[in-house]
Amino acid sequence: MATQPPQGEAKSSPTGLLGSVQRVAAQLLELAQLRVELLSTELEAEKLRLLSALSQGLIALLLGIAGISMLSLTLLLLTPDAWRWLSAALLALLYLALGAWFWHSARAQLSQPGGAFAGTAAELARDRRALED
Repeated sequence: MATQPPQGEAKSSPTGLLGSVQRVAAQLLELAQLRVELLSTELEAEKLRLLSALSQGLIALLLGIAGISMLSLTLLLLTPDAWRWLSAALLALLYLALGAWFWHSARAQLSQPGGAFAGTAAELARDRRALED
């Protein structure tokens, strides 16, 4: 029956140039694995953020259409016949201006400084600086 080394002792690793190359390769693989995991996490977060923004935007759009339609109809029915066309034109201009403002606001919300994977890019830049030093 063979005896196993006590748990406190580490397995002996090759020494010399071959051992150093193996250790560096293992560390590089571990670093690559960590960066891929970080990229995966950031990709998942980006996907959830986009899905949330799209679903909230769709709900807002549907409720806004219903509310604006009812409000417009009410305002047009309350306006005297001679001024209905002017009221309808003013409402249309108001809706176009609001639509343009919300479109700009949505684009600004979805754009991020540094891009979607800013954390991964920063970590890779830090790794590159560490290797250069």
